[in-house]
Parts: sequence; structure tokens; C-alpha cells
Amino acid sequence: MSTKRKPLIERLNVFTAFFFGALFAFVSWRLALTYLPMDSENAPLFTREDKITLISMISWFIGFMFGIGALIAPFRWVAGKDLSHEENMYYAGKDMGLKRYFRYTTDHKVVGIQYLVITMVIFGIAGILAMMIRANLGSPEGGLINPQAYNSIVGTHGILMIVGAIIMVTGPFGNYIMPIMIGARDMAFPRLNALSFWLIVAAAVPLIWGQFIGGISTGWSAYNPLAGQSPLGMNGYIMYICIFALSTMVAGANITTTVVKMRAKGMTWNRTPIFIHGVVASVALALPAFPTFFLSQVMSGMDRALGTNFYNPQGGGSGWLYEHLFWLMGHPEVYVILIPAVAALMEMAPVFTRRPLYSFNVAVIGIAGIAGLSVLVWAHHMYMSGWAPLLNAPFMLTTELISIPTGMLFLVLVGTIWRGRVWATMPMLSVYALLWNFMIGGVTGIYLSDVPADATFHGSMYVTAHFHYTLMGAGLTGAIASLVYWFPKITGRMFDKKLSWIGFWMVQIGFNVTFMGMFAVGLAGQPRRVSVFDEMFNRGNQITSAGAFVIMAGMLVFLAGVIHSWKHGQQAPMNPWHAKTIEWTVPNPVPLENFETLPEVHDDPYTFGTRKESV
Repeated sequence: MSTKRKPLIERLNVFTAFFFGALFAFVSWRLALTYLPMDSENAPLFTREDKITLISMISWFIGFMFGIGALIAPFRWVAGKDLSHEENMYYAGKDMGLKRYFRYTTDHKVVGIQYLVITMVIFGIAGILAMMIRANLGSPEGGLINPQAYNSIVGTHGILMIVGAIIMVTGPFGNYIMPIMIGARDMAFPRLNALSFWLIVAAAVPLIWGQFIGGISTGWSAYNPLAGQSPLGMNGYIMYICIFALSTMVAGANITTTVVKMRAKGMTWNRTPIFIHGVVASVALALPAFPTFFLSQVMSGMDRALGTNFYNPQGGGSGWLYEHLFWLMGHPEVYVILIPAVAALMEMAPVFTRRPLYSFNVAVIGIAGIAGLSVLVWAHHMYMSGWAPLLNAPFMLTTELISIPTGMLFLVLVGTIWRGRVWATMPMLSVYALLWNFMIGGVTGIYLSDVPADATFHGSMYVTAHFHYTLMGAGLTGAIASLVYWFPKITGRMFDKKLSWIGFWMVQIGFNVTFMGMFAVGLAGQPRRVSVFDEMFNRGNQITSAGAFVIMAGMLVFLAGVIHSWKHGQQAPMNPWHAKTIEWTVPNPVPLENFETLPEVHDDPYTFGTRKESV
């Protein structure tokens, strides 16, 4: 007796995606190897090899997208036969249990959890690489890792941490929580939402592939023309960035449309939670920034594979062009990471102080001010590049001006806490940690915006310590607090209180020890990105390494907390924090379409301690 064959849409998953990706890459590699002509004697080094590598990696990407099912709906639409209601429900993962997390699933809650898992994987790999770096710097002579491999590890650690930090708040919580918080049933474009996640998974393979064919020898910034002279592994970096940039652009357009068009009735911008303002500002920065990043890497790939000269000075190109394109993304990217994390903590501060957010309007102006000024400060990274000195003063001014809206957010948090009835939870303690780390990162950044001081600190470990305080000290603190705060809504269980406190103190103490030690050696003159150093820096590096291993241990405690709490945690009430935003009004687990009846909003979500609180 024959059984009916499953439709193609039901047979595709992450395993078929990897199969077809590998198949397409192998076939393309063999064809390119056979039919691409050999280079002439005067051709640039690696030209043929670069062509083969890039063709294979692009084929991997196409095969993966086919194998996961991302191309079915577009092809059906072109053919004039869109998906049926039953097929859309299948895409949404209805009644599929755990299998939906391994498929091209359009439910924003599934995508949010997928983002949470991939973020933890990225941080795990990048954290292991960080421990390898610190182990090599355990003694002045280094020697544990080959210098070329060490450079590749440093570059891979950097780009993985940047990517992980970009998605660590907007990925999990911008997907899972944000639509519910604004009273929407899903994202505006559910299929694009799923696409944004699976693009990140697809991007990982070229980066890993690149580690076996030379690695990343340029650091995470991949400056040209050095990148054009690097081994074949640089092609993995180029593909990784191009695919990730596509993911970010897709996600940004989707989030923006969702918030603008799908807010609940009565949710004016003045009644929209501050977290939403932060997420929108973050993606508003990403939408113009990441196309330039994408373009910079496309041109880099063309220089390598096609012999163009966008960045090669000998052919009329300019390395300055790459620096401009890179930092046009690179500095707004700092705030793409920072703003949603800070906004999440501003969301929690009223809940755990039982006071309204101190000056909601000032908070919004501060977020908008940071977003606006961040696109005008990129060139302070180029003070020492040899460009026209007359350009230094304007960018020094804009860089220093950004401290004003940043200070506004700082004061909003202080004003909210002031004389509040503080509920001592781990997320609330994270607000205090943010204020401390944010202050250190901001104050130390002022010196880098000043040309004479930057001339001293440029290229030193001082710079590394500064941006870790800004990105990780503030950004990661907000991301971890968000995990504990929204964990009951995502899982229906409370995050283990003891493990959250232990993990918090280990991470924060380890973090401050690590980067205070790094500030010390940086001020003493130790350069960054070195595998060996002078004996005079040994004590500071030992302190830094000890702190780094404490951070890693603390992150493992949080991982244990996630696993334990998800399986065995206390059942969470619908609103354990007594918050006033809409996501806490839906039951656990959250229904497929979030709301039976779309909600209406009649007040702002920060009426704690006011007459409106009981309304």
C-alpha cells in the first residue's frame, strides 16, 4: 500500500539545508576547478583561487536557502500561486512542537528563541577564542599559539563578538517580545523575519570554512589593501559580512514596518514603551549603515577575485575609501548594540522602583540624539590615518557632542532610581551596573575623541578596554538582564534566582578586573593585537587574564541557569514583576497569534505610584 508523499515544504529543514548547501558548493567547486582558466604570469596573486572560493561560497549560500525552504514562497508567488492558508500555518509551526525550531518557521516567537540560541552559540565560540587569546598572553613571550593562527583567532573573536552583540537584544527580544508589547499578532513580514535568522546560520559556514584556508589575518576590521593580500580565508570573512549585512537590513525593515504600522489602537508614540523606541532607533541606524558595510566587502571581494582596484593604490584605488565605508558602519554599529540594551534597562527601572520613568520625553530625545549624532562621528577613527588635518576638528566636536544625549539617558535612569522603592532583583542590579560601566566607557571615550590624546592612545590596549566597557559592559549587561526579566514570558518559568545572582556578580567583577587591568597596560603603552609583549606589562596582563576567566565562568553559570530554569524552574505567574506593558497581559505559553482580541491602549505604561496606577 503506497503512502502519499509529503509536499516539498514539509520535507525541508536545517538538515536538508546543510545537505543542499554542501552539494551546491561541491558541484560549483568542481566545475570552477575544471573550467576556470589558469592565471597569467602577471595576474594578481590568488586570483583564480579567490574566484573558485567565492563561487563555492556563494553556491553554498544559494543551496542552503533552497534547502531550508526560504525560496519556496518567492517562487510560488512568481508563478502566481501563493501559499494556501494550510501551508502558511505549516510555516508558522502550528502543532509541530520542537520540530518548528529546526525549520523555516515564521512565528515571531519561534524566531525569537532561535535568535536566543544562536546568540548563545556565537558568544560561546567567541568566548572560547577569547580564553585562547588570554592564555597566550599569560606570559610575555607568548608561544602557546602560532603567531599567524593567533592573528586569525583575534580577528575571528572580534567579528563574532560584534555580530553576537548586534543581535543579542534585538534578535531574541525584538522578535519575541516586541510584537506582543505593541499589541500585534505577528511581525509585518513573517517570512522575511524567518529569513533574517536563517541568513545568519548560512553565514556561519563560510567564516568557519575560511579558518581552514588561511583564516583572518587582518583583525576584525579587515583593512585594505592588507585584506587584498591576505590568504584565501579572507573570502570567508567577506561572505560572512555580506550575508550578515543582508540579514540586518531585512530585519531592520521588518521591525520598522511592524512598529510603525501595527501598534495597538491608542498606542501613540508617547504611549509606546521606551524599549520599542530603542529598538526602532537601533534598526534606523542599521538600515543606512549596513548597506555601506555590504558594499565595502563586495568591493573587497572584487579586488581579490576580479583584479579591480577600488582599494589598491597602485591601480588608482585608495585604502582611505575602505576606512570611510567601514567606519560609516563601524561607529553607528556601536549604538546599534548599545541603544536597545540601555532602552531595555530603562524599561525595567520603573518596574523595580515602582516609579514612573523619569522624563519619558528626555529619554526619547536622548535616544534620538545618539542615533542622529552617531552618523557624524565615524572619522575620529581616522585621526592617525594621515588624512587632511583640517578634518580633525569638526569630527572631534561631533564626537564630544554625543556625550550630551548619552548623559541624558544616564540622568533619566538616575532620576528614576532616586527615592524609588527599589526591588532588589538581578535585573534591577543590572541597572546600577550599567550606570557604572557606562560611566567608565563614556569618560574614557572622551580622551579618544580628542586628537592630541588619541595620538597617544591610538592602537593601544586602552582602546580595547574602552570599547569593551561601552559595548559589553553596558550592552551585555542589558542583554543578560533582559533574559532574566523576560524569561518568564518566553518559557513560562522563573529564572533561577540564585544562579542569576551568582552569574551576575561573577561577570561584573570579572569584567571590571579584566578591563581595568587592560586600561593599566594600555596607559603604560602596550599595543593591541600582539602575541608577545614587554616584561613591564606582565602583571597587568596576568590581572586581565584572571578577570577574563572569571567572566567566562560567570557566563557558564548563566548558561546553566538557562538550561536548569527552562526545564525545572518555578512555574511563573502571568505577570511576576507586576509590570504594565502589554506583553504581561497574555497567558503562558503565548498563543500562536498572541491575542484573541487586539488590545486597546488608554495610558502610558509607567503609571507606577500615580493616581492612574489603579485604573
